[in-house]
Amino acid sequence: MKYSLLNTINSPADLRRLPRHELQRLADELRAFVLESVSKTGGHLSSNLGTVELTIALHYVFNTPEDRLVWDVGHQTYPHKVLTGRRDRMGTLRQLGGIGGFPRRDESEYDTFGTAHSSTSISAAHGMAMAAKIKGEDRKAVAIIGDGAMTAGMAFEALNNAGVANAGMLGDMLVVLNDNDMSISPPVGALNKYLARLMSGKFYATAREGAKQVLKNAPPLFELARRFEEHAKGMVVPGTIFEEFGFNYVGPIDGHDLDSLIPTLENLRDLKGPQFLHVVTKKGFGYKLAEADPVKYHAASGKFNPAEGFAKATGPAKPAFMHVFGQWLCDMAEKDKRLVGITPAMREGSGMVEFHKRFPTRYHDVGIAEQHAVTFAAGMACEGMKPVVAIYSTFLQRGYDQLIHDVAIQNLPVLFALDRSGLVGGDGATHAGAYDLAYLRCIPNMSVLAPADENECRQSLYTAFLQDSPTAVRYPRGTGVGVEIQTEMTALPWGKGEIRRESGIAQGRGAQRIAILAFGTLLYPALKAAEQLDATVANMRFVKPLDDELVAELARTHDALVTVEEGCVMGGAGSAVLESLQKSGLNLPVLQLGLPDEFVEHGDPAKQLAGCGLDAAGIEQSILQRFGSRPTLVRPAASS
Repeated sequence: MKYSLLNTINSPADLRRLPRHELQRLADELRAFVLESVSKTGGHLSSNLGTVELTIALHYVFNTPEDRLVWDVGHQTYPHKVLTGRRDRMGTLRQLGGIGGFPRRDESEYDTFGTAHSSTSISAAHGMAMAAKIKGEDRKAVAIIGDGAMTAGMAFEALNNAGVANAGMLGDMLVVLNDNDMSISPPVGALNKYLARLMSGKFYATAREGAKQVLKNAPPLFELARRFEEHAKGMVVPGTIFEEFGFNYVGPIDGHDLDSLIPTLENLRDLKGPQFLHVVTKKGFGYKLAEADPVKYHAASGKFNPAEGFAKATGPAKPAFMHVFGQWLCDMAEKDKRLVGITPAMREGSGMVEFHKRFPTRYHDVGIAEQHAVTFAAGMACEGMKPVVAIYSTFLQRGYDQLIHDVAIQNLPVLFALDRSGLVGGDGATHAGAYDLAYLRCIPNMSVLAPADENECRQSLYTAFLQDSPTAVRYPRGTGVGVEIQTEMTALPWGKGEIRRESGIAQGRGAQRIAILAFGTLLYPALKAAEQLDATVANMRFVKPLDDELVAELARTHDALVTVEEGCVMGGAGSAVLESLQKSGLNLPVLQLGLPDEFVEHGDPAKQLAGCGLDAAGIEQSILQRFGSRPTLVRPAASS
């Protein structure tokens, strides 16, 4: 059988019954299974191929789920899912009704903490370790964090807290740094394996603590010994910083070598207090195409042939919104030397590769540090620069305090290019940009634009950049409808929408005259629905400042309004329309269509929209259900 050994593993308990010499064969089968599985469903690839041995070793050594594994970000947990009873469900990965691409507490008892945003694992594991101490339970907590996630301030906040005793208690936790950026260099050879085992063993730990107690009675000797130890360890490991946080640092060791991983983890498992293990892995390990280009093979958007790799695009394709942004950024940088581009570790995902090549001194990747990215931009704006922060809508949530205090209160000209606004398909609720319209429009000085298509996105970015105040332009993942993009940049009339379709129904003649106010790319399904209903359609373009004049005009000339947005209904663009009507003293029926008050599950983007009633058929059906085709409603007069 192709996966004869893997097929016998239905839980980590089965794994722990295997003799150690069988584990490498299991790793080979697991890696092949993950590759075959992702080739059929799409999903993250390079990171999962790189964590096969580490996943096996962790479940082999620790008594999961009693011992807690917390995976940072979680896009590297496919091997973990396979080993924890979900092998037969991998064919449903990231599909509607299937298993998620990230750990979820409601999916498995082995997913001890739901993750998808970076740098949360150490905080969560520390919380679990301290809870075990308080409850008197003998269990371990393990945080597995990548080197990229260690660039976030939150990770260091957690380290700073975890290494300090609270009421005399230290949590029994292990932080595993999965370092897949550096190569496996000479320090990861035989000598370092020996040192790693030695430093993680009970003899070393006991001798170290005993020597401390003896030497404390002779402070000069104690200080000399401490410095000697740091110097000796520093010659072979870069661990001094973690020691200063109060962790016992071990490594780096080869994260693909089970003969090194397992005994080291066994030693660390038996130690008390905070431990830190540095392992070095290679993204895409075992699959030559992914090893050669781990960025390209970070994730598969759909099916592919593993023997051939990802298919090359054939023929002209509609540009994705992120590429529209990337081209605009380069063009705008040519025109304005003040422009600087900032990204929190999303160069490829935000379409900034070309900008980085052409304007290296004006490109700034600040790492996974959204808070810093926002305030860094504010500092640049104070000095006369024009920062453009390219950031996913869901990630800007992490810099919300800085957005208010450091940008908006000071009314600084920072442009936020919000990618992945709205639903995002297989990545699900953790990555969906469902809340930006609501959380941005309530901030004084902030302006928010929602372009309907690719060309309007380019012109909206230009329009926003010209402002001398904070602005945000939100656009979705993927491609638009394929409109022609004008090379010339033209400023849109500020705060003004436009009528894209006029209803032919005469007001007061029986059938109700309806106006659909569309925000963003849902303009196009709204236009399709309007054809069936003979409704007026407005492309609102601006969520803030809202076009109050257009709203009032539509309210006076129609019997009902419908707002459509790919964002949460509560506090969103539809709420802005209701506020505008109230301010104008206008009273008429308003139907608000948008994302429901629930987290939308992962799945095909078109199915997600249809499930929320935001495709053309759903919009039409919602309007008919609310207003009917031949209403007898008497339209109330405007209040004075």
